[in-house]
Amino acid sequence: MSMVSLAPSSSSSVNPSVQMSQSAISGILATINSISNMGKTLASSVDAAVPSSASFASALASATPSGLINGANLLQNLNNAANPSATNLSNAAAVTSQVPSQPTSPSGAQALATGNWAFSPSSTPSVSPASPTFATSPASPVASSGTITGGAPVVNGASVVSDAMQYLGVPYQWGGASPSTGFDCSGLVQKVFSDLGVSLPRTAAQQQSTGTPVASLALAQPGDLIFYGSPAYHVGIYIGNGKMIDAPKAGQNVQVNSVGTPTSIVRITGATANPSLVSQAGSYLPTFQAAAAANHIDVNLLLSIAKVESNFNPNAVSSAGAQGIMQIMPSTASGLGINPMNPTQAIYGAAQLLSEKLGAFKTPALAAAAYNAGDNAVRAYGGIPPYPETQNYVTSVLQNMKGAAA
Repeated sequence: MSMVSLAPSSSSSVNPSVQMSQSAISGILATINSISNMGKTLASSVDAAVPSSASFASALASATPSGLINGANLLQNLNNAANPSATNLSNAAAVTSQVPSQPTSPSGAQALATGNWAFSPSSTPSVSPASPTFATSPASPVASSGTITGGAPVVNGASVVSDAMQYLGVPYQWGGASPSTGFDCSGLVQKVFSDLGVSLPRTAAQQQSTGTPVASLALAQPGDLIFYGSPAYHVGIYIGNGKMIDAPKAGQNVQVNSVGTPTSIVRITGATANPSLVSQAGSYLPTFQAAAAANHIDVNLLLSIAKVESNFNPNAVSSAGAQGIMQIMPSTASGLGINPMNPTQAIYGAAQLLSEKLGAFKTPALAAAAYNAGDNAVRAYGGIPPYPETQNYVTSVLQNMKGAAA
């Protein structure tokens, strides 16, 4: 845990009267320069003492108390505050507004050594065990595949971004998965989602195969995972406006970077649903969310299908014989082992069907077309069939989904 919580929180606010003076910044920078020189000497000593070490950073981690690393992180954050740049502007703003007054001995010295600050604008800093600051309460346990079990998603993109922000400034460490020792790219992602109760695999390539694929960057939402390579060799957390938080490489810290051209995008969290669809789904909304999560699909696709098929009417029966809220044909329902007039069974059955169609056709548009016209028609025409009903159907489904992402 970085000793300075940088995550924005609606439950707390920065006291504007607490500011770091220029003289204090100059003094801190002088201290940093002094420590840097001492570090060079220490590096030589450690390298000499541990010649087989892969790097000075790993030798330092094994030869010194972990508190020194936390203290170095604090100094790095203070240095960022004094020298803001385009990539650490939010970091600098958070730090400069929350840095306490000159620490007093012994508590101040101890806090500097351990890196565990308890900021209080109106009092002397005290030492407290570092603990994460969450935008939401930790979620219930989840399966290792990254899906949420036992109900609806309990995290969203905003909570993912908020949690990731607190780790800005933590050094890159290959194989690292802890703020006390550093993060690599997938270690950062795994830690953020673990904070929120979502269990993800360890490597970027493994994480790439979880969750729900997002068709393009234009449809990406905050909290989505951005991958590079197939299988992935790098991953970041999307924060919006073409930016992501990631642990880039050795010698750099967790920071905000431009997304560039990713290979793939995956959504782990519950999507931000179209408010209109949420309202119309009414008491069935938790069922839609749970079914979407269980089948790795975007809840907005499932909601949109229900809207277009039956307008959320659980008693609907079409002239062709399709039944229930998801308008499933009796023969299809029999194959799924469900009663299409039972809303819960129908919603889960439709989610399973859509998951299979997404697996076969890759995009929400083609999955919706297959749901309406059948898989064989989509294959026969190599895309959306030229049936006016199906084309209007797909257009309506996508419009509902676009409203959710706007």
